[in-house]
Amino acid sequence: MFNQCIGFGVAGNFAGHLEQAGEAADFVTVAVKEVTQPKAIFPFYLPNINSGLLTTYPLSSTQITPPNDADNLQIEPEVALVCDVIYTTNADDSRQTVSDLIPRQFGAYNDCSIRKPHAKKISEKKNWGINSKGMSDHLIAIDHFSTGGVLDRYRIASFHCRDGEIHRYGEDSAVVGYSYFHDTLLDWIIERMNHQQDVGPTENIADLLEQSQYPTQAVISIGATRYTPYGESHFLQAGDTSIVVVYDGNCYNAEEIMQMALTHDLTNDDGMSVLIQQVVTS
Repeated sequence: MFNQCIGFGVAGNFAGHLEQAGEAADFVTVAVKEVTQPKAIFPFYLPNINSGLLTTYPLSSTQITPPNDADNLQIEPEVALVCDVIYTTNADDSRQTVSDLIPRQFGAYNDCSIRKPHAKKISEKKNWGINSKGMSDHLIAIDHFSTGGVLDRYRIASFHCRDGEIHRYGEDSAVVGYSYFHDTLLDWIIERMNHQQDVGPTENIADLLEQSQYPTQAVISIGATRYTPYGESHFLQAGDTSIVVVYDGNCYNAEEIMQMALTHDLTNDDGMSVLIQQVVTS
């Protein structure tokens, strides 16, 4: 359980995903310094707060419970990082700023999202209650989050199962294919934690950290891959199964992972983090 970790996601860190998800228009007012820069970070879980939309712990390694009124729920296959959050106290007041993020573990993640065009905030699509999101219960240690580290070897695959049939949902993608990665990503997230404002679809992250009593760990999902044509046009229903696999590309290839998904032979090991969720009604 990571119920004392604050939860954030990165929006727009894989080229083409926002356009496929119909969400690019939501960010037209968000200024970026370069075309490859992600758009924003968004909260999906806030610990140590008694009430509010994002205070219910949403992560599950086994189930997705759809909201009652949503018929356009999609898998968002990602890598999640579990990070230590280091703060520095400001000299002129009691507020703290984030001075460092230290990634400790990574694993398969499903940033399951409701497609709500023109939602006021990104977070409105992200946490509707228990079992809103998915994270594998098998996380892999990070040696160093820089070029040549263990995570560089990994790839992301995802599948959708319905009525005995299985289809690729997201493109099989290298983790190093993220637009921002390594120190570039961490530096940008730290800057957003300290300076992102409540403007358009984004929220003031520094305020949320303070309200959450400055958690010392964070679960950060670093961006969804592009969809296959099938994934772009198919939405989750009760009885479906969502699968996200983060696997070592030196140990497995895409066809082997597909075959293992077909034969229900996906198991967590040192070279694979697996997230299998059943879609169930509450």
